Amino acid sequence: MNFHEVRFPAALSVGSSGGPERRTEIVTLSNGFEERNSPWAHSRRRYDAGLGVRSLDDLAEVIAFFEARHGQLHGFRWKDWTDFRSCLPSGQIAAFDEPLGVGDGLVTKFLLRKSYVSGSQSYFRPIAKPVPGSVRVAVGGVELDEGGDFLLDATAGAVSFAVAPAEGSIVTAGFEFDVPVRFDADRIATSLAGFAAGEVPSIPVVEVRI
Repeated sequence: MNFHEVRFPAALSVGSSGGPERRTEIVTLSNGFEERNSPWAHSRRRYDAGLGVRSLDDLAEVIAFFEARHGQLHGFRWKDWTDFRSCLPSGQIAAFDEPLGVGDGLVTKFLLRKSYVSGSQSYFRPIAKPVPGSVRVAVGGVELDEGGDFLLDATAGAVSFAVAPAEGSIVTAGFEFDVPVRFDADRIATSLAGFAAGEVPSIPVVEVRI
């Protein structure tokens, strides 16, 4: 797919709004009860980058980024300041943050994921765009070294071990990550008068599947 491994300016995304959305199909039966179904296994995030633009220089930076991506054509990385770590936003990343799976002595490749837990229910979100240099990995409670013990594919969110984790050993990881997104419009509309009057341009951004 068309994807550029470059991050939208983080200083501008910090002021954006957005978050996850899901698609739920609801059918109300004749007796008043409902049948609910979701065709999406994973949520999709949407943001408005325009809210982070505070000056004409900011706007010029966004337009340059937009033009370099050819509008909606090429995807890019986005830092969601409300959810960009395997731990709590106020915490410190550790190699034991998230379970990736259990070794069987054969499999050497594990995909990164983040868990969201509420009560007895949980959801595992695939992490396709980890931040290079931030990923820490452990097997059986022992932290390993990147480059020697494992390799990171930062474009697909996978770690590959030099030696397959032993059968029954828990594979865990901690990391920072970006969201793969694209612009959700092929135009940016603004005016000098409107901007001077405090008008904020709408620059929609939507997550893409990797």
